[in-house]
Amino acid sequence: MTDGKGRTIDYLRVSVTDRCNLRCVYCMPAQGVEPEPYENLLTLEEITRVCAAAARLGISKIKVTGGEPLVRKGCTQLVGMLKAIPGIREVTMTTNGVLLPRELPALVENGLDAVNISLDTLDPERFLALTRCPLEANVREAIGQAVKAGVKVKVNAIPIEEYNGGGLAQLAELAKDQPVDVRFIELMPIGEGKNLTPIPGQEVRRRLEAAHGPMTPWEGKRGNGPAVYYSLPGFVGKIGFISAISQEFCGSCNRVRLTSTGYLKLCLHYNDGVALREAVRSGAGEEELAEVIREAILHKPLHHDFGGCETANMDHHTMAQIGG
Repeated sequence: MTDGKGRTIDYLRVSVTDRCNLRCVYCMPAQGVEPEPYENLLTLEEITRVCAAAARLGISKIKVTGGEPLVRKGCTQLVGMLKAIPGIREVTMTTNGVLLPRELPALVENGLDAVNISLDTLDPERFLALTRCPLEANVREAIGQAVKAGVKVKVNAIPIEEYNGGGLAQLAELAKDQPVDVRFIELMPIGEGKNLTPIPGQEVRRRLEAAHGPMTPWEGKRGNGPAVYYSLPGFVGKIGFISAISQEFCGSCNRVRLTSTGYLKLCLHYNDGVALREAVRSGAGEEELAEVIREAILHKPLHHDFGGCETANMDHHTMAQIGG
């Protein structure tokens, strides 16, 4: 379907939990955040019902997220449930990779199309400082196993001067000898991220070119999102940039988000959206849910205003609570 601004909305990011097994400095405080009671989370069947209703409107691509989605019991089965929905062409996942080696066979069996693995540094000490967990080796193992299993792999890195500013060129090298795309995503000024120093995409590109040579724009399709991709000399994979702050792409935004508690969120920046949990639990059918979703999407905001003045409807949740 199209929203009120004429944008085609065909991509739904589905958070299955606000819990996570890492404590990344840009996402949550060291002690974590108070998790939602389990009874407040949509069940796997309820998530599937909402997604089926969304598919009636033209949603064809679903990204399963968290928190960390793989800490949610039944997450692998959910992938298969979503893949079975008529109209859903692709189900992918974003994960920190820690549990992926254990869950990968079941994910592949259930039809997972691609995986985005978050890894911000290859330095074990900096990884520990950034995530507050000494599990960098697990994530590296997850990347290798996913590639070996034939799953499309993207590595997501958030450039932050205090933690990985000197190691971006090394991160890019993950794409040198294997079919992995490394994507540099500008830090969103949300929650804990407001207190850190982001590195804009253009500066990341300058540092990569200083280390690896000139980048060549690559026009092919690599995924469902707004990343701009480049080739580097001798690299098998591509380098991508998602620069939502320095190079806003709201005019082509194709996504909405479903939080783990059933709130359909229209824009990362704002609270705008509609609560679907009560409608689902009161017995609303797919057609009724689809109409509620349709009406909400018509009011999707034109653009975010990160860096602007605070407004009454700004979202102050952490990324784990919203859904990555």
